[in-house]
Amino acid sequence: MPVVRPAATGHPGYNVTKPAVPETVEEARRLTRQAMCLWDLEEQTETAALLISELVTNAITHTASNSIRLIVARPAPTRVWLAVVDRAPGHVPQLRSVEAESESGRGLRLVDAIANRWGYDVLGSHSTRGPWGKRCWAELRVESTR
Repeated sequence: MPVVRPAATGHPGYNVTKPAVPETVEEARRLTRQAMCLWDLEEQTETAALLISELVTNAITHTASNSIRLIVARPAPTRVWLAVVDRAPGHVPQLRSVEAESESGRGLRLVDAIANRWGYDVLGSHSTRGPWGKRCWAELRVESTR
């Protein structure tokens, strides 16, 4: 995994562009766990890792992007913000009904159940080409043990 450096300005955070392949899910979990430990948020680490893995899985499953951007940020002492950016603005996340026997389709329902908030933002616009991508995100309320 390449070196990931914290954001140089603004609130604490990490971001990195990775290939849109299944192996990136584990790398996203690892980045999230490392950030949570550095922020002294060990008790919420696995919840945050689960959220980012569902967001990444959705991005690589439902978009044709070759790469995605992972974002793990702490915009406030009581919030962690997890996001995935891809270049597929037309494929927005939607909660849907899932048959009991279905082997997939529950990821966004899981995000909805455990995140304090979640959503997506369409990114960029052009008069003829339209938006270039989207950012799917989940927010987690946290408490530092320090």
